[in-house]
Amino acid sequence: MAGDPQETAPLDAETAPRDGAHALDREVGRLARAVTAHVVAAYLDVPEQRVIGMTTVTGVPTRIARPWSRVARAAPVPVAEAVRTRRPVWVGSHQELADRFPRTALAFRYPAALYVSPMVDGGTCWGVVLLLWPGTRPPVLGPDEESVIVSACRRMARVLRACAARGEPVRPRPEPLALDPLPSPGADPAVDVVERLPGAVCGLDLDGRVTFVDAGTCALLCIGREELLGRRPWEVLPWLDDPANENAYLSALFSRLPARFSARSPDGRWLTFVLYADGRGITLRILPEDLPRKEREVEVAQASPAGAPVRAGTLFHLLHMTSALTEALSLKEVTDSLSEQMMPVLGAQGFALLTAEEGRLHVLGSRGFPPEMPAYFENLPMATRTEGVRTIETGTASFHSDSAELRRAYPDVERYGDVAALAYLPLTVSGRTIGCCVLGYDRQRPFAPEERAELTSLAGVVAQALERARLYDANARAARDLQAGLLPRTLPRLDGLRVEAHYQPALTVLDVGGDFYDVIRLDESTAAAVIGDVQGHSVPAAALMGQLRTALHSHAQGGASPHVVLAHVNRLLDDLDTDLFASCVYAHIDLRHRHARLALAGHPPPILRHPDGRTTVLRLPPGLLLGVEPDARFHTTEIALPPGSLLALYTDGLVERPGIDLDKAVGDLAERIAEAASDPLHLLPTRLLRSAGGPHEPGANSDDIALLLLQTEEHR
Repeated sequence: MAGDPQETAPLDAETAPRDGAHALDREVGRLARAVTAHVVAAYLDVPEQRVIGMTTVTGVPTRIARPWSRVARAAPVPVAEAVRTRRPVWVGSHQELADRFPRTALAFRYPAALYVSPMVDGGTCWGVVLLLWPGTRPPVLGPDEESVIVSACRRMARVLRACAARGEPVRPRPEPLALDPLPSPGADPAVDVVERLPGAVCGLDLDGRVTFVDAGTCALLCIGREELLGRRPWEVLPWLDDPANENAYLSALFSRLPARFSARSPDGRWLTFVLYADGRGITLRILPEDLPRKEREVEVAQASPAGAPVRAGTLFHLLHMTSALTEALSLKEVTDSLSEQMMPVLGAQGFALLTAEEGRLHVLGSRGFPPEMPAYFENLPMATRTEGVRTIETGTASFHSDSAELRRAYPDVERYGDVAALAYLPLTVSGRTIGCCVLGYDRQRPFAPEERAELTSLAGVVAQALERARLYDANARAARDLQAGLLPRTLPRLDGLRVEAHYQPALTVLDVGGDFYDVIRLDESTAAAVIGDVQGHSVPAAALMGQLRTALHSHAQGGASPHVVLAHVNRLLDDLDTDLFASCVYAHIDLRHRHARLALAGHPPPILRHPDGRTTVLRLPPGLLLGVEPDARFHTTEIALPPGSLLALYTDGLVERPGIDLDKAVGDLAERIAEAASDPLHLLPTRLLRSAGGPHEPGANSDDIALLLLQTEEHR
């Protein structure tokens, strides 16, 4: 395709196709034929709405594509990842999908291979193309296939860029356009159906509607041909109206592998239905129980089970959002997850979480509504007549397709701004309603029964996530309070020595950590500085940390050398008969003689910044962890500490990262300390913690971090 004139010809705002959407449709159809993918969908990125929308699809009808047509940019799914990274995503099997994208695998449970290729041009990712093949295809994408796909995506991106430059950007359609399947080579559709499989068969189109019925099918289903034609079997025959049966159709449609289900007909016979799909439609073969055993076993064995019964599309968003909420721990994470990943997919422009506590309303989170909305409802008495209070008191959802009547009944609705439709969803858990979720829409919305059921179910999941988050926050707060009580409230002041300390708890662990630090004043010109880390996150670890601090204070006051202090503390751990270990750095600082003596017990090396700004990683004898060997020996090393020197002591949480060499990480930390030589000392902890992944930042550390900085000055 490299020499394809369509790909290499110049394309600008003037030469771009006048109808960019139509040009995109042609490319999608052309690509589907070129790589024989049974489903191809083009998604366009809409950054201002934080959503990626499907605009064109082949191989499935709009009705089936609709639940997958809007994807939040922040969602951990293949389409969103390809947009965010501008890199293609290949998933060769459903097992790989479950390993890499569990949320997608939960909602899309069909055996298929998928490839998502970004449409990039001019430094911008304009969207992606999603392709599906049967899961039986080779587990890797061939170079020829990839070349064809990349070339097609490049052409599409160039069209999109040129249209945008002309001031006519191509936007996703409100509903994706399903391109017509390839025309059948036969004049009679019945010929195609019969040629696929012999015997009693009927044909369905890709939307599940019956296109052909033979006499045997009519006899087995006890229904006339005219009653079936143009309708879906499970909608016509009550005894086939089971979500599992429709799910078998979906499985065949998406995977292009045989699928089956069984049902008992009104005359008492059990029938097995086997579905075979291709790009033109679906052949449904019906196998009665009196079919010769050998033929029946062969047919049924070839058909893969369809999976758990799920009505098409109804539960997709619920499954997707449920898995998102199970990953959220704190109240902030729950509200962020809802607003960032779920609001765009639901098409809501406003979102708020209200809870009731001690007779008053509280706003946990709000997005999209005017700022006066949370200000008005926060701390509002429950006796106030509002629709939100009514929802909480009754535990019943209310859907308002047109907000005009609601505004007349409840003037407070004006606080939600210019919304045309509203949904109030009760947050009920363990039989009690703890609040409500409010969704606002800028257009009138019918709220079909299926959507009402989906939103109501989602509200129940949200309520459980909130209750779990409340417990998490309460436990985390208790752990933080306990940790703060075990660490020194203030540090002693010495003339000629400035001290800055900081502790950051682990972001993903509830229990109190074992990191500790302390500065012990010995006399007017000497002090002991210590930092350590007790193994684990637990109350026993915290208790041991408290005992170590007490022991270090006691032995430091006696003026013993650092290696002697560590030896005494090490024997204490042996006497306590604990299974826990601890690392530690002990430093004796002598301001009068301008030196320091240090000893290590299995701890990361201190870093010394010299007065001229250079840094040195102090590769001291490492020593064993405290508590490993009762007779372990430690070593004291003396270093010069002239005025203007900075000694940095820290715990491993500041430098340890999965997949990163520890020595390199320590070296990088030393470089950051050197780069900050001109910064005030009180700003340095924040700078170092930010570079390590501070609270609520991507890649934030999952371990506690303690940091102790000691800077020498001239005596005043």
